[in-house]
Amino acid sequence: MYERFTLPNGVRILTERVPGVRSASLGVWVGAGSRHEAAGENGAAHFIEHMLFKGTGRRTAAQLAEEMDAVGGQINAFTTKECTCFYARVLDAHLPQAADILCDMFFHSRFDQTDVETERGVILEEIGMYEDNPEDLCAERLAGTVFKGTPLARPILGRQATLEKMDGAWLRAWQKANYTPERMVIALAGSFTDAHTAALMERFGGLEPGRSGPLRPARYTPGVTVKKKAIEQNHITLAFPGLSFSDPRRFTLQLLSTILGGGASSRLFQQVREQRGLCYSIYSYGASHDDAGYFGVYTALGRETERQALDTMVAVVREFAEHGVTQAELDRAREQSKANVLMGLESTQAHMSSLARGELMARALLDPDQIIAAYDAVTREDVRTLAEELFCFENASLSAVGRVECADYYRALLAK
Repeated sequence: MYERFTLPNGVRILTERVPGVRSASLGVWVGAGSRHEAAGENGAAHFIEHMLFKGTGRRTAAQLAEEMDAVGGQINAFTTKECTCFYARVLDAHLPQAADILCDMFFHSRFDQTDVETERGVILEEIGMYEDNPEDLCAERLAGTVFKGTPLARPILGRQATLEKMDGAWLRAWQKANYTPERMVIALAGSFTDAHTAALMERFGGLEPGRSGPLRPARYTPGVTVKKKAIEQNHITLAFPGLSFSDPRRFTLQLLSTILGGGASSRLFQQVREQRGLCYSIYSYGASHDDAGYFGVYTALGRETERQALDTMVAVVREFAEHGVTQAELDRAREQSKANVLMGLESTQAHMSSLARGELMARALLDPDQIIAAYDAVTREDVRTLAEELFCFENASLSAVGRVECADYYRALLAK
């Protein structure tokens, strides 16, 4: 069982004791990601994530790393389009030190201009790395197309033109304006005491209340994007509208995805790879946001097999939407999803992330029994109905990277 505390300033603290473990995972989550940036601010949230590791008034960047290594702990962070998270995992005996380090970074980072210049270079290298990864590039260009005209279309890492305008003072001001208490969720899971919880309440209770502006709404719009790149394989993602974080049908979508493209027994893997030998990798996935989402089918393959593979993918998706799934497929997918939930929760970090994501994004905290019950409640008719709704080819999108054809070629293929 978890406990939830809401401080007077709006900060939410969620804790869950995990029996039989000696570790604790602590996460500071903020509902401020790339979609909260204006166009000229693109990359700010991710830049700030980097800067919080560059030193505080009490610790240099090297000392931050050395202190965590000295206690055998792990500390890291990530930025998404919806949020930024800073987290640590340590033995329970070292939890006070890990919490002190995280809070020092969170409240007292220096944003020194010399560090800004250095880290800007690191981020530009990171952008180059992602540009060189065609799978990531394919997904990023797809998001830019289906969410065109909204902040969800922009890359999390930003662009050189926007990053060059950011200095230390500006980044600190953006953090202050967007890291407001009502957007913060502190999650702690594993082995800890009430004193640890009280210390977190004291640290975050001192923040001044504040309100952030409303999100600009986003919605899926179909489109096709191609990027010619001199690489060996073509990388293709076929996409349809998806679901938001909090949509109650998300459990149905997970089972649908598992059956369609979630593993070696899935329909796409069996028909496109195993039976026809047209690719090495093929899978489906859902990308969900606060108010929108898309469902994608990705593959990488040679140019000479691309058309046959796409025809097969389209046929498999159409047949899925028209005729639904068998009971055996549903039962197999259900057991896979339930096993993933239960085995994943053997990690304190998974418990911590589940608490924070449920509170911050899904707006509903479900315990493992409730999640299992949600999967058990899904019927074959639920899967077929959702597939019929989502897999309408009038709403299909496509992203292609490699030695690809022109956009009109793929539009015609989808229209056919």
